[in-house]
Parts: sequence; structure tokens; C-alpha cells
Amino acid sequence: MNFIKPSRLNVGDTIAIISPSWGGPSLFPHVYESGIKVLEELGLKIKEFPTARMDDSKLKENPRLRADDINNAFLDKEIKAIFCSIGGDDSLRVLPYLNIEAIKLNPKIVMGYSDNTTLLTFCNQLGLVTFHGPTVMSGFAQANNLPIEFKTHIQDILFTSKDSYGYPIYKEYSEGYLDWDNVENSEKINTPLHTSGPKVIQGSGIVSGKLFGGCIEVIDFLKGTEFYPNISFFNEKIFFLETSEEKPSVETVRRILRNYGVQGVFGEIKALMFGRLRDYSETEKEEFYKTIKEVVIGEFDYKDLPIVVNMDFGHTDPQIILPLGVKASFDLDKNIFSLNENWTH
Repeated sequence: MNFIKPSRLNVGDTIAIISPSWGGPSLFPHVYESGIKVLEELGLKIKEFPTARMDDSKLKENPRLRADDINNAFLDKEIKAIFCSIGGDDSLRVLPYLNIEAIKLNPKIVMGYSDNTTLLTFCNQLGLVTFHGPTVMSGFAQANNLPIEFKTHIQDILFTSKDSYGYPIYKEYSEGYLDWDNVENSEKINTPLHTSGPKVIQGSGIVSGKLFGGCIEVIDFLKGTEFYPNISFFNEKIFFLETSEEKPSVETVRRILRNYGVQGVFGEIKALMFGRLRDYSETEKEEFYKTIKEVVIGEFDYKDLPIVVNMDFGHTDPQIILPLGVKASFDLDKNIFSLNENWTH
């Protein structure tokens, strides 16, 4: 499949803000407004759609309203990109109400992560490049307290179009946020932790493929529905997965990976990548990595499938932006992760 790429952003462009999952902005408006401020500092104009600040209880009861915002944002000619306010846990309920033709005929940047994985993978399967990256409340709100490389990366991905791009490797990261009930914490991050960067646990040389993936638990929600990819969609993909703040157990991850093995996914993909694990101890991380090897290599005998862990994406900050449907490569010997084609035009 040749994926349709959206137009890059320019200073002065208008972006839509939607809440396709949880009504976080209604509960913590100070955090939401901190994220909006950063987007405006980037030179963007903001158009809040009705769900953006909608009361959480009303949002929860009305998946159709959330879908209406997505459909209308795609149809709105003024809108150049669609950013999600935050994740959640039930955006799967929105998918049946999405207007497929409106989405396919109006490609634009769509970005989020966590529960927004449903929207990103849905649009990607329709043939659009979508963007796994920060949300207004988790990522953008804290941007001014994160390394300057993070803002530079955001501008590189969203405001430029290049034939190739080398991803930064962050030296520090933070897990979770300080208590959002305290207004003073709206832009703050937790104490930075050192990271050694991506860790190759199997493979050598250079591996290439088109990016696909998201939150491991959310993709699991899709299994058995019409919105889950068929096995051929995984062909030639670099499959990336990340864990949520709920910290799935090693045994839960073992069972999810085992399911992929039975489906035949490991035989289709070019590489398997995991983002930084949030809230796991060093011992738990090693057990997590050991489990990946036990399933992929031990149970299903994929001794040649490249596997990389501890990459800079997912539920920790700062995170890199991954465009689904775009060709990428990883030099397993030099720890260099790159995009190999333009992701916007």
C-alpha cells in the first residue's frame, strides 16, 4: 500500500483539538491550557471542537459526539491537523461512527498516542499516514520543561518535509506527572531519569520497513473487531509497541505476544520494537525483555527477527513522533533510527 501523506504545517495554520477518548480537559483545564499555550508558541492557531473541553461524564456517554468531531475536523477545510487532547480507555466505541469517505478524501496530520491508537490505526488502514506522538495534556503541556531537542523534534516532524530524517536519542526521560489537582504542577515533569537509549536484543545490520503500531493494550482491544488489521497488513512492517501507565504485567504481555505468534504476525513483520517502559523497576524491565525473547525466539523460533527495546516513544517524556505508514530503518549495529522517505509534503 502506498500511504497518502498529509501536508506539513506552516506557522499560522489552524489545528483542531478533539477529545476522542477521556474528558481530561474538563477535569484538569489548567494542564490542557498549558498544552494549548505551547501549541500557540509554535505559531499555530487553535480551533477547539465541541468535545475538546466537554464534561467527562457527557463525553463518556456519547461516542457518536466524539466521532462527529473527528468527521467534522476532517471535512473542515480550515483545519490542517487534528491533535488529541489526551488518551483514555474507550475510543474503540467511536470507530463505528467514523465517516470513511470524509477521512480518505481529506488527509491531514492526525496525532495522539495511548488510547488514540484506535484512531491512528483506523486511519492508517484506510491508507493515510498518521502520527503516534504527544497529546495536548501529556507531552505538549510539559514541553517547556523538557529538553530543547524535544521542541526541535516536533518542529522537524510537523513543519518540514524531507527525504530522510535521523531521530534524536534523549539522554534523560521522566515517568508520569506530578499531581494534576495542584494547578502549580500543570507544566511540570517528574524527576528526570537517565536512559542508555535503545537496546538491541536480537539482530544485526540494517532493517527497514514501514512503521505500524501503538499502545500494546489498545491494539489488543481491537482484536476480534472489524477494526483490527488482517494478517497481510503486517507484511514488511516495523511493528512498534508501547505500554500504558497501567503497567501491564509480564504475563499479560507474554500472552499478547503469544497471540501475535499464533496469528503469524512475527513471520510478516521486519522488526519488533518496544518503547521505554513506564514505572517498571530495572529487574522488571529485564524480566520483560526476557519474556519477549522467550516468546518470539523460544516459542515461535524467530531467531532472525530484529528486536529493539527501550526506544524513545510511548508513555514517558520526551517521546519521538512515529508516522505510521512511512518507511523507516534501524541500524542495529550503530543504534541509529531513521525515516527513509518524506512523511509530509
